[in-house]
Amino acid sequence: MLTKDYYFDLPEELIAQEPSERRGEDRLLLIDKLTGAYEDHMMADFPSLIHPDSVIVVNNSKVRKARVYGESETGGIVEFLFLGMEEDGTWKCMVTKTKKQRKGKGYVFLLKDGTKSDITGVIERENPDGTRSVRLDRVVDESFFSECGHVPLPPYIKRDDNWNDESRYQTVYAKNIGSVASPTAGLHFTVPLMEKVKSMGIPIYEVTLHVGAGTFLPVRTENIEDHHMHTEHYEITDETADALNRAKSSGKRIVAIGTTSVRTLESAADENGRLSKLYGNTDIFIHPGYSFRFIDDLLTNFHTPESTLLMLVSALAGREHILSAYEHAIKERYHFFSYGDAVFIRG
Repeated sequence: MLTKDYYFDLPEELIAQEPSERRGEDRLLLIDKLTGAYEDHMMADFPSLIHPDSVIVVNNSKVRKARVYGESETGGIVEFLFLGMEEDGTWKCMVTKTKKQRKGKGYVFLLKDGTKSDITGVIERENPDGTRSVRLDRVVDESFFSECGHVPLPPYIKRDDNWNDESRYQTVYAKNIGSVASPTAGLHFTVPLMEKVKSMGIPIYEVTLHVGAGTFLPVRTENIEDHHMHTEHYEITDETADALNRAKSSGKRIVAIGTTSVRTLESAADENGRLSKLYGNTDIFIHPGYSFRFIDDLLTNFHTPESTLLMLVSALAGREHILSAYEHAIKERYHFFSYGDAVFIRG
């Protein structure tokens, strides 16, 4: 399977640069994963499109303001994306102007208004994956990111973050902080929409997967089997796992909201289709040929060409079906990627 087989030509003007005027007022493309047939809908139609014998699973990870600017010893401004703290207390970061950010180089981090904070850091390691391990001069908590951090919008959104992103790039059910990118399928949900779903007797369960660097990284190998995913941490509570295992064993359809929910559930499921590995780190790479153990249906966004996410949805619905539906979406001027429209893949 070749990476180039997952390429499609997307007009740049269809890449959403802003969220919809009101949360939840997005278009929705319904794809039948068995036949490839598709229908145009609105997100408001979602409750009526779910099989009545379903349960829904969302990822409640909360986005950290993980994009921080630092001024180097030579006066240059460097952008850091704080991916997470390592066991030795350093922070693993993606950095701009990577080749210039060498071991031993120091920085002072900037407040949101561009002035200097009193927090400094030094690069302690240059990692094989191109990231840098940075040791700060003190232990920091979330106040550091509140004071210095920016919303980590993906690189295809060609603007600076603003006050609106602080709420709109966060799901309404976000709880556990730790992601460097939003689980964006959940951005389509409003509280009233979730209440409507629950009123239909369809329960909503929460899991946690903290979205990491892999969401930004393209597949650079010719053959997709040669690509290796970054690891991401996930957790499922015992109570949620018991409820989902009961639902699955009784024949309920498992509807995952977003690819991160898929990766959580499929990582946690054993060969018998039962959730048993309830926490840990996962580097699961789902692509065509994968046999799904737990999930049945998926609400997601439109994904970037040649990406692992496009390969995941192709594993669920078939590459030809997905690319045909995407061709229709482009023709009908759907909006793509994080702030774009929704896709519901259903059996």
